[in-house]
Amino acid sequence: MTTLLPPGLESVPEPTATDAQLRRFLHGLPGVDQVGAEARVAQLATRSIKNESKDWALDLIIRMIDLTTLEGADTPGKVTSLARKGLRPDPDDPTCPPVAAICVYPDMVADVVRITAGSAVKVAAVATAFPAGRAAMDVKLADTRQAVADGAHEIDMVIDRGAFLSGRYGKVLEEVVAVREACGSGPDRAHLKVILETGELATLDNVRRASVLAMIGGADFIKTSTGKVAPASTRPVTMVMLQSVVDFRAATGTQVGVKSAGGIRSSKDAIRYLVLVNETAGPDWLTPDWFRYGASSLLNDVLLQRRRRTSGVYEGHDYVTLD
Repeated sequence: MTTLLPPGLESVPEPTATDAQLRRFLHGLPGVDQVGAEARVAQLATRSIKNESKDWALDLIIRMIDLTTLEGADTPGKVTSLARKGLRPDPDDPTCPPVAAICVYPDMVADVVRITAGSAVKVAAVATAFPAGRAAMDVKLADTRQAVADGAHEIDMVIDRGAFLSGRYGKVLEEVVAVREACGSGPDRAHLKVILETGELATLDNVRRASVLAMIGGADFIKTSTGKVAPASTRPVTMVMLQSVVDFRAATGTQVGVKSAGGIRSSKDAIRYLVLVNETAGPDWLTPDWFRYGASSLLNDVLLQRRRRTSGVYEGHDYVTLD
């Protein structure tokens, strides 16, 4: 079996591993060739999807979107309007699929649940003192538990980047494990997405290490960014994360999803990510269960492109709502 393990290490460390054990493991992982990664994504970006395949791709993108609003000015009215849009993105076309989830701050979860109850659309909440994560652990856990109690199906937590960058890997791992436990237990527990904030990790080697660390802690998804730090999602970063989840499954048998969030605004760019997913991870990840886009304006562009393909006319931007 192909595994991500470097020579001399027989298994992925346990979630109780010490800093020294984690450092030895993570810094023993194969390094990432940044030039090669950038060349690979540039080469994949030249591929095109046409005709029926493009129709399929546009609908799949919609089904993979976590439709998001994470602003200080969010109101119950704004998030309920967004939830209704997520349920029926194109009110004039009943064949248009709903989005994967509506992603909001924890205090807005109950408002979204009232709109989406009984549907397939999930409710996701950012937690653990999003976006900086600068809070005491009991505050982070209370944040998570309240969102779950209010009906969140998914929790998007942020890692402590200061701890990670200073080599305190045990602290990062401990927090992921604790938040995973706060998500509940059993088949109905909330799924955990762990945000790496890759724009602050500086290197692709660090992206790989943080990806594996989050998966050791029990992440159901690893997520690129909060959308509050530049650069947010990039294709080289996403490719490294995709390869990491493939390698992790080979080593442990556990499949983990990837969420690319921040800066993906056009259908053309979103399709490039689909190609990247297919070529790096394969068709097992080409579903909303295993790949997501964290986005707000992306949905509007996909709807405009979708309408153009069905009507032959490119609608003006007043055809879609402003989010």
